[in-house]
Order: sequence, then structure tokens, then C-alpha cells
Amino acid sequence: MKLTRITGIAAGLSLLVAGMQAQVSLPSVFTDHMVLQQKSEVPVWGWGSASATIKVVGSWAPLDTATTVVRSDGTWDTTLKTVGAGGPYTLSVLGDGTRELKDVMLGEVWLCSGQSNMEWTPMHGIDNSEKEVAAANYPNIRFFHIPKRGAATPQNNCEASWAPCTPDKMKSTSAIAYFFGRDLQKDLNVPVGLIVSAWGGTPAEVWVPEEQIMNNPRIRDVMPDKTYPWWPVEPGVLYNQMISPVVPYALAGAIWYQGESNRDHPDSYGILLKTMVESWRKSFKKDFPFYLVQIAPFTYNAGDNGAALVREHQEWVARTVPGAGMVAVSDCVADVKNIHPTDKQSVGQRLANMALGKIYGRLDSGYESPLFESMTIDKNKAVISFLHAGNGLMCKDKEITGFMIAGEDGVFVPAKVRIKDNTVVVTSSKVKKPVVVHYCFDDATIGNLFSKEGLPVAPFRTDRNWKNE
Repeated sequence: MKLTRITGIAAGLSLLVAGMQAQVSLPSVFTDHMVLQQKSEVPVWGWGSASATIKVVGSWAPLDTATTVVRSDGTWDTTLKTVGAGGPYTLSVLGDGTRELKDVMLGEVWLCSGQSNMEWTPMHGIDNSEKEVAAANYPNIRFFHIPKRGAATPQNNCEASWAPCTPDKMKSTSAIAYFFGRDLQKDLNVPVGLIVSAWGGTPAEVWVPEEQIMNNPRIRDVMPDKTYPWWPVEPGVLYNQMISPVVPYALAGAIWYQGESNRDHPDSYGILLKTMVESWRKSFKKDFPFYLVQIAPFTYNAGDNGAALVREHQEWVARTVPGAGMVAVSDCVADVKNIHPTDKQSVGQRLANMALGKIYGRLDSGYESPLFESMTIDKNKAVISFLHAGNGLMCKDKEITGFMIAGEDGVFVPAKVRIKDNTVVVTSSKVKKPVVVHYCFDDATIGNLFSKEGLPVAPFRTDRNWKNE
């Protein structure tokens, strides 16, 4: 009897262990209400019993099953084909057990990241917040909002879940992400998934894998030497906990609003941001589009033009990194003493228009701000040409402001400016032989020169040497 009892206990323990092993599991980015990238081969991954067979089935194509075997360390991954936008569907994962995810949509998935202006919610204060929140019933927009936490090493999961857009959900997540997703959803008429990963005050270094920082002396040797009680500054800590857990989820692209916290060491910002984009693309195994917001005018009271230099490096990234783009937002600022402009609607709309133009083919032109292209000197006149100004330029006021001009002595004075087709002619009675022209090249000046489509000309200096990057 004693032997029989021991044998029974052993059998019971074996069944218990087998039951524990049978629980096929998924990271939190795979939950009910999720959005999967349409018309793609989407990665699906998780954990299970070593050597068990895993089958993944989407109800949009129940005969098209993805099959894989759990590795010896208990991890598995595979890819599953998706069809065109639609839903709701189910996603089933079958192993020694079954997981079925419901209300799964196929559409466009975007990663939305950066510091406080990306994190800023309607509850923090935006234009027409009550009206915007009340109208935020968009069941085909889904949020996956990652908590603000860091980690010393790359993590494979986070505490988050997908949720449809309701007024209550919208008011506590990124306003820019919402307006971006809303405009995409309205124009494309497809579900939109928004992975929000943002933390106010953070420098770009925390969003880049640590080894990419430490192996590049141009970045490593000028890292911030300050610490703060409100946000981390150590390289890689937010990549580890706020990006890595969703790698390699299939994305359509990423939007980024950050840079204010790098203004104390701006000279490395361009190569730092380029490194971040390249590292993210490598992690997600896709050269996805990356659209950034140029930081807005703000009175830092430092007198070093650090913000102007950050904007310059942001433009360099937009010009030189394939698939990158930049929106200028200087005209969205009502108060240069507020580092968080309340007009988040225009910012989201411009990001959406860039995606609609560059990726989705919905706009032919008019979605990019004019950028400085070249300067020619005609006696006492400096003639400035621009990219993205094919339909011409305009000024909303009687006089164009924000331009400074200097001759060989390097002394800058305010300039008179007139529009000639899609160029501007810059002069000053104090400068007989112009050498350099600056436009809004400081921390806080808001210009008033626009494309005919109403987008602000990005700040610039004609003596910029792009080859130094």
C-alpha cells in the first residue's frame, strides 16, 4: 500500500508538472483587441514546453497555419501571413494548450515614442481638450501604452495590453499619437494600432541599445553627466524596457518627438539619432519609415543656441537617413515660455500627412515644410532657394521676420526680405556684400514664412557644413 501511495503521488506530480508545462504563453503585446500589420508576414512569438509543436492560426485564413517547435530554452517564434485590413478576427496559438485572442484587427501599426511632448496627454492640457476627449470614440484605433520603466538589460515583456480608443482611454495617453492615428484612420479607413512608448525629460541616449552608445566615442564621450530623480539618463535603459518587449512586432513605421533634453550637448545629436533609427530597424528587422517632429521654439535663457543646433541635426537626419522625414511646428507655438505647446492637433495632422504622402500615396505634395537648399549672391542681395516650395511661398504678415544677414565681418543684422516666386531675396542697407543668412536660428524665434500650403519654413543657416556629419 505504501508503494502504491508513493507511485500515485509521483504520478500526480508528473501530471502537475505536465500541466504547468502545457501553458503556452505570449508576451503582452499579443492580447485581445490587438492590431496586426496588414498584408505582411507578422512575427509571433512566446514560450512553451521544450520540443512541443506550436501552431498559429488567424481566422482571416484558417487554412494558412504557421508551425514551429519550441526551443530547448522554452522560447518559440514564427511568422504568420496577414491579408488586407479588416476584422474582428481571432488569433489562436495551439501547443500543449491553447490561447485564443479575440477582436484582433488587421491594419496599420505605428510606434510613437519620445519625451514629454510625445507623452503629453489631453489631461495635461491641449487645445479644445474637453471637445476632443468627448469625440474620441474610435473603436478601430487601438492603443498599446507601455508603462514608464527602465531596465539594466533587454526585457522580453512589459505590463501592458491593447485597448480600443474611447474617451476615457484617449484622455490618458499621447495626444499626438491619437491625432496622428485619428487622421490616418479617417483617410485610410483601416484599423490603426498605436504603440505608445514615451517618457518626458529623457535624452535620446536612453532609447538606444547600450552597446551602440558605448561603442561610439562621438556619442559616449559627450553623454549627459547629470542625473535626475524624475527620469533616467543611463544609456539603453528605456530601450531595454520600453522598446525591447515589443521587438520584433510588425510595424508600418515610427513617429518621434524628442530633442529638448539633448540641447546641452547638441553636436552629437544627429549621429545619435541616426544610430537609434538604425538600431531600431535592425531590432524590428524592417527598414520602416521614421518621422520626427522638429523641436519647437522655447525660451531656454541659455544664449547658446543649443535648441537651434538640435533642430539642425534633426533636419540632417531627415535629409540623410533613408525613409526618414521631419515636420516643422514653429507656428504651433502660442507661448515661447511653454515648452509643451498645446496645439497637438496640428502636429499629429502633419505627421499623418507625411505618412499619407510618403507611404500611402494619398497626397501628391504639400506635406513637407520648405527646407533651405542654396544661396546665391547677386551684388548686395542674397537669394535663397528652398526644397518643397514648388508652389511658392507666402507670409501671413506685412513683413517677413526672423531673417538675419551678415557680411565678411560676421556681424549679423536684421534683414529685409521679399518673396520672389519660390525664393526669397534678403538684403540690408548695412551689408554691402552678403556672406551668411540665418533664419530663426536661435532657441525661441518664431518665423512667419510659409509654403503656399501653409507649412512653416524650417529654421536654417546658410553656413551649415553638412559634410561634417
